[in-house]
Amino acid sequence: MRTDTQEQNRGILFALSAYGMWGLFPIYFKSVASVSPFEVLSHRIIWSVVFLTLFIIISGRWQELIHNFRQKRLIASLTVSAILVSLNWLVFIWAVGQGRILETSLGYFINPLISLLLGMIFLGERLRKAQWIAILLAVAGVGYQLVLVGSLPWVALFLACSFGFYGLLRKRIVVDPFSGLLIETLLLSPFALLYLFWLNQQNQLAFLSESIEISLLLVAAGIITSLPLICFAVGARRLTLTLNGLLQYTAPSIAFILAVVVYHEPLDSNRLVTFALIWSGLILFTAEGIWRNKATSS
Repeated sequence: MRTDTQEQNRGILFALSAYGMWGLFPIYFKSVASVSPFEVLSHRIIWSVVFLTLFIIISGRWQELIHNFRQKRLIASLTVSAILVSLNWLVFIWAVGQGRILETSLGYFINPLISLLLGMIFLGERLRKAQWIAILLAVAGVGYQLVLVGSLPWVALFLACSFGFYGLLRKRIVVDPFSGLLIETLLLSPFALLYLFWLNQQNQLAFLSESIEISLLLVAAGIITSLPLICFAVGARRLTLTLNGLLQYTAPSIAFILAVVVYHEPLDSNRLVTFALIWSGLILFTAEGIWRNKATSS
């Protein structure tokens, strides 16, 4: 019989595996940068359907999947979430190919604070003083880049907001993560298949026409999309929200390091100020959450 400590350690291992894979995503999408973002997105959808279908059959979850398919309201909600997540994926794929990994990492650093704000607006959650200050620091970071640098970090804001709304919607949809993602990708798959068919008709399809390595990488998109989700779901069940919240910064931190150290994206003083303000907000947000959690449990 496993102890609570063993279960938590397993949870940390699975969660770190998930966040580590998400953080390393830029390496994969850099390797398929020669393929158009829309084709990469289409393969990501189609091969995710294949991988998740096999996973659900092997794990014996197919009856639950059939039950979910019979709920019209659930399907309608998952259609909206599918559109949101596909737009998030598309912008991320495009941004990595354009050498804007730093901006994607900024987006996922901002995301927890966006989620906090959305919870207040749509779920009636009350924000504490420290949480307000954390959000204002993030706003100051974006405002600094807009006013003094003269450019809005639209990639970061789009990724943070689209994923924030996606998380908000999925929080209100009662469905397990595996069935949910499979249904989302199934709903998108006809459009993905039609687009790939059109590319083939135009002799613009990269799959099976470029190198064998590119074709295999495109097939691997299903595993790369689904495997982190599986690890995350297994890990999250064994962790407190506070600990899981701390671990989630692993992914954008890895992406940040990749952008600066591996891909040599420019990190000037102005960008560093923007990151510093947002990091300050996250530190305050996280520290306040840990302190409050300890005070409540004591």
